Amino acid sequence: MPPDATARLTRGLSGWLSASLPAVVADPPGCRRRRRDLLADALTYLFALAVGTATLVTTWEIHPPWLRVVAIVVGIGAIVALHWRRSHPSAVGIGVAAVSVVFITASGANLVALFNAAVRARGRDLAIVVGLMLAWSVANPLLYPDEDFVSDGGASLLLTAIAVGWGLYARARRELLQSLRDQAAGAGDEARAAERQRIAREMHDVLAHRLSLLSVHAGALEFNPDASPEEVAEAAGVVRQSARSALDELRGVIGVLREDGTETLTQPPQPTLADLPALVEESRAAGMRITARLELGDAPPPAALGRTAYRIVQEGLTNARKHAPGAVVTLDVEDAGGALRIEVRSLAPVAVAAAPLPGAGTGLIGLAERVSLAGGELEHGVDPDGAFVLRARLPR
Repeated sequence: MPPDATARLTRGLSGWLSASLPAVVADPPGCRRRRRDLLADALTYLFALAVGTATLVTTWEIHPPWLRVVAIVVGIGAIVALHWRRSHPSAVGIGVAAVSVVFITASGANLVALFNAAVRARGRDLAIVVGLMLAWSVANPLLYPDEDFVSDGGASLLLTAIAVGWGLYARARRELLQSLRDQAAGAGDEARAAERQRIAREMHDVLAHRLSLLSVHAGALEFNPDASPEEVAEAAGVVRQSARSALDELRGVIGVLREDGTETLTQPPQPTLADLPALVEESRAAGMRITARLELGDAPPPAALGRTAYRIVQEGLTNARKHAPGAVVTLDVEDAGGALRIEVRSLAPVAVAAAPLPGAGTGLIGLAERVSLAGGELEHGVDPDGAFVLRARLPR
């Protein structure tokens, strides 16, 4: 046969044999066997050899001299074939079962191949192996009638049932474990994706506000060269404080990214509704014209809800400062008992920034995710008066 034809035949046979393996129990190419697997292999070969030797001894007188040599060679060949039982379970199971119908010395290897086929082979191939095993249970007592036919056949059927049942149990257990591993891997991927989104939201919410304040004060210094030394010193102090706060908060976020159990970084406390007045005053100090109405009620909301509300207000003020500098901003936060209502409304700007601050456009997306996680509703857009409105409702 030409080499090319031989290669095609080999590839086709290998593909058919690989296709007969369920993916969940297929051994990958080059898979290294563990010490436990090597011990299991050794015990498997010893079991097949012991059963084959016992059957040969009990039927020695029944074999003609020339057939004894053939039976020994066939028995050894069946045991050697077990080496490929993991990679080619169907071929090994069918081949060994077919040989054992005639040669009883392959009985031990036959039981091992049947168990392996029950673990790894496709249903159709397993049915063929079981059919050959039933033929083996009937043919052996007829070919080697040294004992009672009923007892011999019954023992063979019992061994067949045990091998198939045990193999199917091992198969179901492997598939269950693999399914649990896949679910755990999927859950881990989802958790990592959720953590990345949370960190991205946190970095945007924390840094965008601080850096926009820093940019506003730096711009004031740049475009007001005639400012008095006192005004320059005051603006420089605000710039320094904003930069320091941004670095502190960035360090806290990076601490989450680098946390590996060996290093613990101190993180600043998370903001709540009680920090809203300070946020408003900080924005006013940056030159924003804000009219705020904060009706927070007597009972403070849960910390997570307060943090979400704070981030909504922070994002609304940051967007107004970045995209509508000089605009009049109205802020309403009302604790209505069953829900927390927030509205940030920025009127048309009275001045246009010479160099508008860049924006990634992810702030509102992050807010929508935060509000959704809190079970609330978020809407934003331009109202009939031309003002941009950010409105949220958070259930308590």
